[in-house]
Amino acid sequence: MPTIYDVARQAAVSAATVSRVLNGNKTVDPAMVARVLTAVRELGYRPNAVARNLRRSQTTLWAVIISDIGNPFFTSMVRGIEDVAQHSGYSVVLCNSDENPDKEAVYVAAALSQQMAGVIIASSGNGKAAKTLIDSGTPVVAIDRELPRASVDTVVADNEGGAEAATRHLAEAGYQRIACITGPEGVSTADLRLRGYHRVADGPVRRADLREQGGYDAMASLLAEDERPDAVFVANNLMAVGAMRCLAKHKVAVPGELGLVGFDDLPWADLVRPSLTTVAQPTYELGRVAARLLVDRIHTPAGKPSTIVLPTELHVRESSARPPAP
Repeated sequence: MPTIYDVARQAAVSAATVSRVLNGNKTVDPAMVARVLTAVRELGYRPNAVARNLRRSQTTLWAVIISDIGNPFFTSMVRGIEDVAQHSGYSVVLCNSDENPDKEAVYVAAALSQQMAGVIIASSGNGKAAKTLIDSGTPVVAIDRELPRASVDTVVADNEGGAEAATRHLAEAGYQRIACITGPEGVSTADLRLRGYHRVADGPVRRADLREQGGYDAMASLLAEDERPDAVFVANNLMAVGAMRCLAKHKVAVPGELGLVGFDDLPWADLVRPSLTTVAQPTYELGRVAARLLVDRIHTPAGKPSTIVLPTELHVRESSARPPAP
């Protein structure tokens, strides 16, 4: 098996130069970089990752801790993270906390024990596990959800503005009794989307667990009211699926009897009938920006944390069409 010294001899450079090239040092002369990489390729050299990590006191791995791997919202987002990570010389380990703070804490402990270079986290709520990361000095970026009482790099969508636009759209379409289904209290996305809703409407509110069944149960509760809402803003894509399933089971016509808008676009939103009006987030860009923030934080640990808010876009479809005149 070739060694770093074999690469150095073939490239006519020192072993230290080979090490600097393989570690991504930007100060090495480009001609030397080319010779080293050619020698590495020709010899089939593979760096000793264990030894290199011991010297660095960290790995070249990132932990990406998301709240629900079953939610299609995260698919494109994680792809954005991975694309930047690979380009920057890092690999991604995907962790699913399943909206469970205890499970999140286990992944945080694993990230610390494995000396991961950084963590991108969509926290499950209370932020206790994330605080452990921050206190350890590990570079951390919060994505999708803000971390309570923590000053870290953060990238989120305009949750409040998107919810306001969705609710205003329903009001301007002629709906008068607009309800809201949102997530648990203390989850920043749920609270901010509720705040955006309240900028326009003051109807009944149901909080659910951000899952399909939660949306189903919340919609069933709204339908059981003496005075049913004539429109509902649902602040999460999976809950919107559950809400639609509930409406179909109870044979409630959409949008004839009830208008509906969801938050987070769905791949099949254009395919169902009626097609679903949604607030779309720039999911890939959320991941890409978070990854860039993490790269910058690793290189400049003492820099001031930044918060980046990306715009949302209302995609109007059939489910929120103007109701017939009484």
